[in-house]
Amino acid sequence: MLPLRCGAQNYDWGRDYASSEVARLSQANGNEVDEKKPYAELWMGTHPNCPSTLQLNNLTLQSWIESHPNSLGAKVPLKFGAHLPYLLKILSVKKALSIQSHPDKQLAEQLHKQHPKLYPDDNHKPEMAVALSEFEALCGFCPHEQLKGALKEVPELAECVGDEAAEGILGAQESSPKALKAAFTALMTCDPGKVKDCISRLISRIHSQHPELVGSTCTATPGTLAAKLALAVRLDTQYPGGDVGVLSAFFLNQMRLSPGEAIYLPANVPHAYLDGEIVECMAASDNVIRAGLTPKFKDTEVLCASLIYQQGLPRVLVGDVVDESGLRVYQPPFEEFEIQTLKVEVGGSSQLPASQGPRLLLVQRGSGNAKTLSQPMCTPELVNELSIHKGNVLFVPAGTPLSITCTAGSDTNDEVSLVIWAAAVNSKFFNQDN
Repeated sequence: MLPLRCGAQNYDWGRDYASSEVARLSQANGNEVDEKKPYAELWMGTHPNCPSTLQLNNLTLQSWIESHPNSLGAKVPLKFGAHLPYLLKILSVKKALSIQSHPDKQLAEQLHKQHPKLYPDDNHKPEMAVALSEFEALCGFCPHEQLKGALKEVPELAECVGDEAAEGILGAQESSPKALKAAFTALMTCDPGKVKDCISRLISRIHSQHPELVGSTCTATPGTLAAKLALAVRLDTQYPGGDVGVLSAFFLNQMRLSPGEAIYLPANVPHAYLDGEIVECMAASDNVIRAGLTPKFKDTEVLCASLIYQQGLPRVLVGDVVDESGLRVYQPPFEEFEIQTLKVEVGGSSQLPASQGPRLLLVQRGSGNAKTLSQPMCTPELVNELSIHKGNVLFVPAGTPLSITCTAGSDTNDEVSLVIWAAAVNSKFFNQDN
């Protein structure tokens, strides 16, 4: 095992120090924190934008892997190269992230070649999010009837979409990718002055006709028109001045996940995280195509041209317990990664079976002991046994089984269970011909 130091990102949409799990974990990982800054993301991996380093000597994990490629196992380097094929994160979201998508592999290569500063990677970025708290997000295009209802009941939305494109949705009995693309593109490319005026009228109307939808006490069911109207008020407060993302939310599924529930997002699917805290894993890329709810560069034409115009609710996963260890696995249809979690009660122990690829472990809660049960490789930096506590991040080479024991928790005065989150190469990858 390699104990790691991992960096945090202080994006504007993050939570303040007192309410951010990212801040707490970053501090427990050995980093200084600034109580005046928002804490948005904790990055664990080899991506150059925020690379993890060895606690021992500050060497980047990427450099160590390049010197010890066998730590990735036999198959991983052949397919993905000499680096981790995934990036593990914790997110603390207070303010909506941008309306965005992530390009597929072919588009990523094209965008990176044309605009390397805007799109720093030539890799795709499918991702998965597991809720640590109540979590709210927009993801994928909402069902056809729901969108028809919004266009009928929200005249300000229909006005920005335009009569012809709106009729393509309203006049259809079932979902049409062509009509959906025309309507969404019409909205996203609508004259900014018109968008600003329509949003202003919409927000004024909600305040006067639906005051119960304004404020944090709104209890409308996610995805209903009432919930979307309440969301429009929130988004306009966060991004005032006529941001088209306020209206584009009516096109998307509004999801609320409970702790332990997960969604996955393939490339070219529109989404925006709204509120809450999650474990997130993705293919190793930092490419984002933005088109709303952001002061950053908007690549609206590319986003609208590249999206998958498919309507319907995303699948919600709860993970599967795969063996007697109690390991719960969230397995998306992407070969680069899966998310794993293990909970060990105080005084208990569990054996974490070896993976054919590399693992990253994060101790999110509690404390205990981790011990390797066999040593497929031996270098001076690798540790075979160590005490672990909240904030520890460990790189575990391929083929290394672990014994995990839980002692009294260090993050509260009470005894608490040990909770570990892990990223690993999707086990299905090793069961196929590559």
